[in-house]
Amino acid sequence: MRGHRMKSFLSFMFTFLSLGTVMTTLIWYMLDSNCEEPFQPPPQKKHAPKLSEIFKPCKEIIDKVHQRYNQTWKKNEKNYLKFRTNLRVACNGFDNAIVTQNNTPIGSNIVYSGEKRTLQVNKDLFDLFLKENPFSNKQWDTCSVVGNGGILFDSGCGKMIDSADFVIRCNLPPLENGYEKDVGSKTSLATANPSIIFQKYGALTGRRLPFVESLHKYGNSLLLLPAFSFGRNTAMCQRAAYTIEDFESPIRPVFSNAQYLHSLDQFWCSEGLKERRLSTGFIMVSMALELCENVHLYGFWPFSNHPYDLYTLTNHYYDDVPVKTFFHAMPAEFEHLLQLHTEGVLRLHLGDCKSDKK
Repeated sequence: MRGHRMKSFLSFMFTFLSLGTVMTTLIWYMLDSNCEEPFQPPPQKKHAPKLSEIFKPCKEIIDKVHQRYNQTWKKNEKNYLKFRTNLRVACNGFDNAIVTQNNTPIGSNIVYSGEKRTLQVNKDLFDLFLKENPFSNKQWDTCSVVGNGGILFDSGCGKMIDSADFVIRCNLPPLENGYEKDVGSKTSLATANPSIIFQKYGALTGRRLPFVESLHKYGNSLLLLPAFSFGRNTAMCQRAAYTIEDFESPIRPVFSNAQYLHSLDQFWCSEGLKERRLSTGFIMVSMALELCENVHLYGFWPFSNHPYDLYTLTNHYYDDVPVKTFFHAMPAEFEHLLQLHTEGVLRLHLGDCKSDKK
């Protein structure tokens, strides 16, 4: 009988400890995921939840953001020039952000930005490179860098975004079917993640017309392809460039420069941002800070509750597909963007443009 009770007691303790381990792991996961919530359908109405329904660390983070953000913004020319100079000296995006025939001649070796692997440039690859750098000796007055965050949904920011001289969009986002009022339609440069080409267009190994048709909304903008991030992306990005050429699409494919991405990683590491890989949006902000006198950011809010009304946001303004946090630490990047905003280096837009909130 005593042995039976001892076995029961040990069994109970094992179950209790196991449950405790699971709960501890769950709590740490919730804290570490920086206010990310499980999948929820897009909100039909903007009703603010009760404060008790919001994960407490999330509310604390939003309150801290308010303390730093809710001040009248004014550009600090001294801070802007100092930061842009440091960025240009370290990375020189004007000359190096995009691969050209001038900075990457035949026979040169490209070191991939995402892996320890090199590729020697042959004539076929060289012929796809731009002859002249589209950014050399150019400086735009205003630039809009548009992230895809759910905060843009029903924001009414479209006209403000399109009013910029140069508009950068990330990962081929949708601009039609009513989204124009929130995100605009003007595009000067768009990026294309290879995973999108692979998933939506079968890596362009079959029918290619749907891919070309999907690019019509971006007009004659630059299409930035990360051909040299990983070796597996090179052939697919080449196919994308050939497809655009074969169908005589007005969009202009260009390749991001792995050397520039290397230097950008090192620069932001020196600034205290230590993560596995910079996000596309963050790379575009960095590029814009060299190319533009006044940089405005939209859709860069990484948390799952709206910063003002606290209602639940979808991950993107067009869907709720979760971000791959294994590669990108979005809240860490946001911290640096918020710091640049408070220093008057760039302007971070949160809230609704139509109501002229900060």
